[in-house]
Amino acid sequence: MARLPVNKTPKVYVGGAFIRSESGRTYPLHRPSGRRGPGSFLAHIPQCTRKDLRNAVEVAARAIPGWAGRSPYNRAQILYRLAEMMESRLEEMAHAISISTGLRRSRAQREVSVSIDRLVYYAGWADKFEQVLGSTNPVAGPYFNFTVCEPMGVIGVVAGTQSPLLGLISQVVPAITSGNAVVALASEAHPFPAIVLGEILAVSDLPAGVVNLLTGSRSEILPTFATHAQLRGLDAVIESPDEKRELGLGAAESVKRLHCRENPTWSTEDAESISEIRRTVEFKTIWHPVGA
Repeated sequence: MARLPVNKTPKVYVGGAFIRSESGRTYPLHRPSGRRGPGSFLAHIPQCTRKDLRNAVEVAARAIPGWAGRSPYNRAQILYRLAEMMESRLEEMAHAISISTGLRRSRAQREVSVSIDRLVYYAGWADKFEQVLGSTNPVAGPYFNFTVCEPMGVIGVVAGTQSPLLGLISQVVPAITSGNAVVALASEAHPFPAIVLGEILAVSDLPAGVVNLLTGSRSEILPTFATHAQLRGLDAVIESPDEKRELGLGAAESVKRLHCRENPTWSTEDAESISEIRRTVEFKTIWHPVGA
């Protein structure tokens, strides 16, 4: 007798655990349509709510002291280990991209490969960016004056439709490289790669709560991303002028740093830069008397 396949039951990754939305709601995800008609059913994706976002922010805030307190070299080791794990599961990640977006397997593999390279790139910066971004400042007096980098806190990330894995990695990893924690909303149209990424994060050395991945409706959760006071920064791929306006007003009201991206091209070298890390840090100036 033929056996029934055991299909994946996707859950969101929050605080190192796999959870369902607090509302219990889901939305159906289908394979892309083709010449043979509508795509077949793939999975029920959790439809997270504003409460899920608030809960994830609280979890992320608790994770920051331990993560930011680690040495930059140790953070680099953890990011490099994550790249190793993605390399070992390249085919699985490529399959998740392919069945979700309809890309040919070769192009999906290319996206995973660039995502791995991007992880290695930022792992290399983890113990070097402070020397580049910080400075010793000349002053007219018997003092030393230093500018040093500090993580901002909890960073919100809103991913776009294009390159659902590479785009998400490119937005999340610079923030955690500098010691922040992240709450990210995966691509609404193509959430499956983020689901698989959460499964990799769960067995990596990355501490629970540093990266939290939500799925669901942009229109429902975006206003809370914009106005949540405990989110100190927001990096969003915007899909309409109305979204940009809403995010701008909300960020101004809650006094957070906002970076909007319009039609980003994630596969080019310009998409990786120390400037991406700079957006996720704050600068502190320290005065110290000479000889003390």
